[in-house]
Amino acid sequence: MFHWVLDPATAVDSEFAFEVRVCAWAEREWPPDGDRERPVVVARQLGTKRRRWDTVVLECDPEGLRQRARFGERRLDSDLLHVVRNAPAEWTYYRDALPHPGYSWRYVREAIHEAADRGILDRRKRGNRIQIRRKHEYPDWVERVVAVENKPDLDASAARDLAPQLERDVALSLADEVWVATAATGEQVEPILLEDLPVEAGVLTVDAAATEAEVGWHPTALAVDDPGTRILERPSDGASAARFEYADPDWKADKRLEIAERAYERGWRAYADTMRPDCRHFQLRPKSGGVVPHCAAKGRTPTPGECRGACDAYEPEPPVWRSKGWPIDGGPGTRIKELLAERRRRRRPGL
Repeated sequence: MFHWVLDPATAVDSEFAFEVRVCAWAEREWPPDGDRERPVVVARQLGTKRRRWDTVVLECDPEGLRQRARFGERRLDSDLLHVVRNAPAEWTYYRDALPHPGYSWRYVREAIHEAADRGILDRRKRGNRIQIRRKHEYPDWVERVVAVENKPDLDASAARDLAPQLERDVALSLADEVWVATAATGEQVEPILLEDLPVEAGVLTVDAAATEAEVGWHPTALAVDDPGTRILERPSDGASAARFEYADPDWKADKRLEIAERAYERGWRAYADTMRPDCRHFQLRPKSGGVVPHCAAKGRTPTPGECRGACDAYEPEPPVWRSKGWPIDGGPGTRIKELLAERRRRRRPGL
């Protein structure tokens, strides 16, 4: 078993720093070993309540992605998807138009009112009945969902922790492909290839700045349209039986779409929402074809856990920056959030 430490001159500051660089690289270069045939949407820290992926890459149908923009840049949750995907072309009483949701119709009515308020559904009342009509047909815009686990310094201990997670990903087959991205070490054989990881998982070796990546191991395409196996418990004694349950293909399809909707809304640049861009030390610096956060006080990329009001180096923007001394209303912190939102919208054609 191999153990190694990245050279300090080439190592990234943290797993978060590596993660945002991988996201920027994926947005520019995905797929890693071929020409881009589909537009991609990249997001980070998404998944289910049992499993969260570091990076999610959506390979999208070009026209479907453009049509998705008619529903706005905010995500559609499961309740809204139930309404807009089944809304009829002609005015119809909502209970006759929609399949039974499996829960109270009261929540369906709330979703109908929210969709109408957002301008993505027509609604009217005839007597005591709410009738609905679709404004736009919801497109089939997601072709493939790719999950990437980012481990810049995957030593033997981290590999032991990661292997069971990847085994669960492969068994559930919620994503079309599962990858591990790790920092390149320069060895003739990358140490990650010698770790005991599922053979179905692909391996990406990424340079420290994430400007280039190479495929160390190609992933196996997973059976997303088949029932999946959700591993609930796997005893470590090697003798006891594992506990598992099956995941229905319809549940998987719905969950994939919900993840895609959250990815469409958030993208990977949403880190500013949990950091303090209003600090005078907060900066954006170009990396991998994108921009990543940088702390001038620390001289590196801060993590969201560090970049908060309790940070010892935190200094609020001077008031003059938010008034006459700064040409943008709200100050540079506000402008940083606007800039990131603008860059996210550029990857959403039609918005």
